[in-house]
Amino acid sequence: MLKSVLLAVSLALIAAVPANAAPCRDTKGKFIKCPPAPPAKPVKCKDAKGKFAKCGTSGATPVR
Repeated sequence: MLKSVLLAVSLALIAAVPANAAPCRDTKGKFIKCPPAPPAKPVKCKDAKGKFAKCGTSGATPVR
């Protein structure tokens, strides 16, 4: 019983490893270095009157 549980756990761990890796491939299917993630867009905020305001000031809400 213990051997079968250990076998099942080890197979689950081995199967989960490729899911964590994020392989990047070129158009021919060869592995390449993954490009860096694009930078996040800056958040813009507007005040109650609809004018752009500095985020963090009173009454400023983020714009989508």
